[in-house]
Amino acid sequence: MTAEATQTMGFQTEAKRLLHLMIHSLYSNKEIFLRELISNASDAIDKHRFAVVADPALAASATDYRIRVATDAEKKIITIDDNGIGMSRDEVIDNLGTIAKSGTAAFIEQLSGDQKQDSQLIGQFGVGFYSSFIVADRVEVITRKVGEESATLWSSAGEDEFTVSEASREAPGTTITLHLKSDSEEFADGWRVRSVIKKYSDHISVPVMMPEEQRGESEDKVPAGDDVPEWKPVNEAKALWTRSRSEVSDDEYQAFYKHISHDFEDALTWSHNAVEGKLEYTSLLYIPRRAPFDLWHREGARGLKLYVQRTFIMDEAEQFLPMYLRFVKGVLDSNDLPLNVSREILQRNQQVDSIRGALTKRVLDILSKLATKQPEDYEKFWDTFGVVLKEGPAEDFANREKISSLLRFATTRDDAKAQRISLAQYVEAMKDDQKSIYYVVAENHATAKNSPHIEALRQKGIEVLLLSDRVDEWLMSHLGDFDGKPLRDCAKGEWGGEGADDSAKQALEAAEKASASLVERMQGVLGDRVDSVRPTVRLTASPACLTVAEHEMGAQMRKIMEAAGQEMPSSKPTMEINVEHPLLKRLDQETDEDRFADLAQILLDQAFLAEGSALEDPASYVARLNKLLVEMSTN
Repeated sequence: MTAEATQTMGFQTEAKRLLHLMIHSLYSNKEIFLRELISNASDAIDKHRFAVVADPALAASATDYRIRVATDAEKKIITIDDNGIGMSRDEVIDNLGTIAKSGTAAFIEQLSGDQKQDSQLIGQFGVGFYSSFIVADRVEVITRKVGEESATLWSSAGEDEFTVSEASREAPGTTITLHLKSDSEEFADGWRVRSVIKKYSDHISVPVMMPEEQRGESEDKVPAGDDVPEWKPVNEAKALWTRSRSEVSDDEYQAFYKHISHDFEDALTWSHNAVEGKLEYTSLLYIPRRAPFDLWHREGARGLKLYVQRTFIMDEAEQFLPMYLRFVKGVLDSNDLPLNVSREILQRNQQVDSIRGALTKRVLDILSKLATKQPEDYEKFWDTFGVVLKEGPAEDFANREKISSLLRFATTRDDAKAQRISLAQYVEAMKDDQKSIYYVVAENHATAKNSPHIEALRQKGIEVLLLSDRVDEWLMSHLGDFDGKPLRDCAKGEWGGEGADDSAKQALEAAEKASASLVERMQGVLGDRVDSVRPTVRLTASPACLTVAEHEMGAQMRKIMEAAGQEMPSSKPTMEINVEHPLLKRLDQETDEDRFADLAQILLDQAFLAEGSALEDPASYVARLNKLLVEMSTN
């Protein structure tokens, strides 16, 4: 071995933090290290299979795939060996040394201080290999990539640095040797390791092998010299989705979910189906209980594990489910796609479109069943993924009706946000003469429930949907209606209909005549800050509110578009005033034009604040208000 072939490198800062946590903090559930290393080995074998399919020249490297786990109680080591894809020297440095991945930072941010729960986060954030240092004070990795002749040895004590050097290995694959700490020597016992494998890795589709136990021996030991151990499978070693549903227990389904998702919690529900006929495929789809750390990274990795004729093809095949269902985890195994399928081929394949449509409906059916039969669990789902599902009507017009039936909203029926109803429940409770479904959009729930725009509806006993998610205005613009009832934004257009009966309309006409002078004066003072000023009957307690035209973009959507860098056309709100309010009556009698101007500007700024908007010139608002307070205190 040449000196040039050996390199000692330092871990990057976040890797050091991660290793420190592994070594000193996350010790409550040590056995998860074996789950993670076996899962990584299984992934490496899947990638080897795919490499052979993609490049027939590598066919000679294909062999009977297996994972071998051996223990040595005397040396206090455990070894995990696979004949998967392996790694090149550069890949070893990149994957095991620098950890230049967002998952590490996200993992550290998610830590709660609960050691047992935190240890379970390891796999989910792509840092599973480092769980080795929970039980080992030194880790060695010998790996050789498929198609290469040389192997690489990576070694570290989990402190500041690691060493990379040349090594020899007869065949492609990876061997990880863990030198166990004194408080983790239980994992040098064969029976203990077997129980962990059965617990976490029984569903792995390749055999996880261990040397056969000798009668009277309680420990496994890799024989030395010419002794060849007889390796026996410990796990079921059959792809779970290929088995009949009647053969698979709930525990096995949950264990498989944790394997493919790296989640530490059980899935909320799942659906396992084999489809035969024009298209033949098997799907196993899971609805998680908790959101992944990258849920809001729309460009991040997502999708199903894709197999073709039991051969692994890709880890995140996003083409089979729409973006708004990106939280779904699972496996798709198709008999109709070519083995050499690529992401490009998937994007223009008619069979993919058919499977995508069927799987989308399957997921929506799963959610409908959950909402009907397990409403409490559906509430948990909605709390976690409801905002993502709200993206659906805009992205998937064909399933708009199905998606709309799954939506849940807080309403004025119960101002507590926790009490949510479906659109079907809203329609069922509508008054006999009510023609529209009313909603109000605001920055947060408190602003929505106290919105001046819904005062007349509240007084009439008409229920209003209270919307406060950033996507809500966009959602409603694509829903349009539900069950034949149009959806109406309370802050848009002129007021009439259910909220303004004949007597109210007559009162409005009278107010328009009586307040013509006041409206003209206010319009003159407010100038180009508003489009116009007009009396309204939509207010009962507030002096003023702001509205926009029926088909104009609301304040919330405008903020979203501007935050996304979109240049928006200028738009001015209409200021509606409650001429029966004492403030407006006082304003109408004001003879001091400067004072009148200050009061009118204060009313407009307060209307902006009431809808949750920021003031363009808060200092001027404060100055006017302070001036008014001083005048009141001296009178």
